[in-house]
Amino acid sequence: MIIFVHGFGSSGFGSKAEQMRAHCAAHDIRFFAPSLSHIPVLAWQTLSELVEQLNALIAPRKVAVMGSSLGGFYAHALACRYDLPVVLINPSMHAAESLRRALGTAINFHDNSPYEWRTDYLEQLEAITPAYPSKLGAKQCWLLTQTADEVLDYREALPALPYAKQTIISGGNHGFVGFEKYLDDCVEFFRAFER
Repeated sequence: MIIFVHGFGSSGFGSKAEQMRAHCAAHDIRFFAPSLSHIPVLAWQTLSELVEQLNALIAPRKVAVMGSSLGGFYAHALACRYDLPVVLINPSMHAAESLRRALGTAINFHDNSPYEWRTDYLEQLEAITPAYPSKLGAKQCWLLTQTADEVLDYREALPALPYAKQTIISGGNHGFVGFEKYLDDCVEFFRAFER
């Protein structure tokens, strides 16, 4: 079971989630990409309850999580809290800092609906920020990042994840160009954790 966590202003129907969804469907892998609230405390509650319930159903195996941008922040926090394997795609490691610049009216990329991004949301993100540097090792955490990410500086993730498997790709962008080339590798990474 793989859970994909979308980024800021996105939904469970973003391009990377859709690519992974199609790949999992073709390979008979259970996949879930929830469309989360923009309010961090609600998104975190949804994700935590989802992981707890799914882990109870599939025990002794565990769910695997992956996330992009803000979704990478949530996915990393879930992996730390529940000891899960995780793939992070151009993640925001310090979400409260990086999303300070988004304060005010933001637009949801899925339906173009506006919403307010408020200061108290930054405080909610701060409250769930895991300790850095992360203790997650290379068999549990895989960082996929591109150097030309125009939204987040990829170099911030490197010291935050010193023991993770790190794949740093020259060029690209925040959306992660060529993600489809890594779908099989992501699945294999998760399977290796179960062994």
